[in-house]
Amino acid sequence: MEPEVNEPTAEHPRPANKRGAARLAAVQALYQMDVAGTGLLETTSEYELFRLGKEIDGELYRDADPQWFRAILAGVVEDQKVIDPIIRQALMDDWPLSRLDSTLRAILRAGVYELTRRKDVPVAVAVSEYVDIAKAFYTEDEPKLVNAVLDRVAKRCRDEGKGKEKSRD
Repeated sequence: MEPEVNEPTAEHPRPANKRGAARLAAVQALYQMDVAGTGLLETTSEYELFRLGKEIDGELYRDADPQWFRAILAGVVEDQKVIDPIIRQALMDDWPLSRLDSTLRAILRAGVYELTRRKDVPVAVAVSEYVDIAKAFYTEDEPKLVNAVLDRVAKRCRDEGKGKEKSRD
């Protein structure tokens, strides 16, 4: 019988965050769809059959929550005509969405999808997860840009009604 593990060790690492892995996979899939022009069903199938939790060329893809992966991917594709203008509004006037590279667009689209459509996800969780994904791809100012854009979107989409005091009758 194995002892209960409270702190992660080399023998017993902390279990992977399956939603975090799904977010990363969704960003990679959105990038692939943008660059290669592949469709939603084809890309979803490829990731679920050959990537999520699998080893490819010596790289192990973390096990991911397949429903979360599908929800982000389908949600971004379905809502892209709403999501892109929200991102444009949150960017500086002299920085159009088309100027961002495909990876950054994918990160922002997935983050905005969660902030606008998944009210069950706390703002701090969504923002920090997508900033971490940006840090995995970039070493310059891009993670700060992701943080700023998602923070602006969260303030517009999630802070409505805040500041109104509830009466204590």
